[in-house]
Amino acid sequence: MKGMICEEIGRFGFRVDMTEPQMGEGEAIVRIRRIGICGTDLHAYRGNQPYFTYPRVLGHELSGTIEQIGDNREGLRIGDQVSVIPYMHCGHCHACRSGKTNCCQQMKVLGVHIDGGMRERMAVPVAHLIRTEGLTLDQAAMLEPLAIGAHAVRRSGLQSGDQVLVIGAGPIGLGVMAMAGYTGAKVIAMDVNEERLEFCKRWAKAEHTVNALQEPKERLAKLTEGNFSKYVIDATGNASSMESAFGLVGHGGTLTYVGLVKGTISFSDPDFHAREMTLQGSRNATREDFERVLTAITGGSIDIGSYITHRCAFEEMIDQFEGWLLPESGVIKALVELD
Repeated sequence: MKGMICEEIGRFGFRVDMTEPQMGEGEAIVRIRRIGICGTDLHAYRGNQPYFTYPRVLGHELSGTIEQIGDNREGLRIGDQVSVIPYMHCGHCHACRSGKTNCCQQMKVLGVHIDGGMRERMAVPVAHLIRTEGLTLDQAAMLEPLAIGAHAVRRSGLQSGDQVLVIGAGPIGLGVMAMAGYTGAKVIAMDVNEERLEFCKRWAKAEHTVNALQEPKERLAKLTEGNFSKYVIDATGNASSMESAFGLVGHGGTLTYVGLVKGTISFSDPDFHAREMTLQGSRNATREDFERVLTAITGGSIDIGSYITHRCAFEEMIDQFEGWLLPESGVIKALVELD
């Protein structure tokens, strides 16, 4: 079986002799057909992904078809097209029992803590599969990154008619914007890249854009009549941005971190208390978030074709990967295809 392994920082290895997966109880064998490349994969390759060890099979934005499966409550069958929920939770800890499987105390994420989907086939618990009839394989693979955005929006408490500032127009930030818009919220997009901000207007239907390098606080004050936004979601994974975001939240507002930084974040406690802010993290997603994105895509609310900007065949990925790391490449979302 063919597969790709991140052997160490900065090096992939292509294998043709990987061990075929064995179907365990409650599992299915899924033939992987599409693999989205995300920030986690890039960070792992560069060596700055938290909770990561080498070697590791990357890949957790996955779609494919079921090749083997037994009787199951979900009604899935051989041949069904599916998307994979890559967050392997224990089901027993307090978080899981409370329905917060996305932040399980024993969380094992495919492609991060355990081997992921950069291979031809893998065994996946049936409970972590979602049937995606009516979607293309490309669309099905994009459920995961957009579900992270959907979860951040739900976690923030954002409602229809609210205004939200989304900082960071990478793939996750764009997903936050798209799902905030789908909720009926008015989006202000902030980034350092003017081309990406233009994309926010076209693709995510952002109402306003703000360049983070051009007096953003003054611009935001003007847009909000000095009140600033009640909801701010930072999707940058940049410590400087995440710290600066405290000063962009309206009094009584909520700051949600969906981006992750390998380091420490600090802030002014008096300013934090004066605003009576709520600070919260948003991690991963739940099945509910996946299903919400599935509904949004099925209804034509999200254009996956424009979201995916680069693609290649599985055997070409090693040659293409370094180029995808370059800002000038213009990558929003890269997709790897398996026959």
